[in-house]
Amino acid sequence: MRFTLPGPIKDNIHGLMRKIGYHYQGQSQQEYSFVRPPRGYPRFHVYLKEDDEDLILNLHLDQKRPSYQGATAHSGEYEGKIVEDEIERIKQTLKKEYGETI
Repeated sequence: MRFTLPGPIKDNIHGLMRKIGYHYQGQSQQEYSFVRPPRGYPRFHVYLKEDDEDLILNLHLDQKRPSYQGATAHSGEYEGKIVEDEIERIKQTLKKEYGETI
């Protein structure tokens, strides 16, 4: 599920994501990858992209690791109550940390 955090942000991306419990996994082109928790499944997985001052996050829940070596396919949930609740948790955590704007 995609959502936007309006900028400008008052922290760097890595610090911001650590404050909401996510751990850096890597970067490909213009997209950062973060997970929560850092090991094991199920886990939340966020792809983050900067758009001017805003941050665009694409969140899903990985239910299990890929079925076979070299595969990227997994049992992911991109919508639903669990994903919506995590988005709300992120927004509330950031609101407490930064106030109305991040």
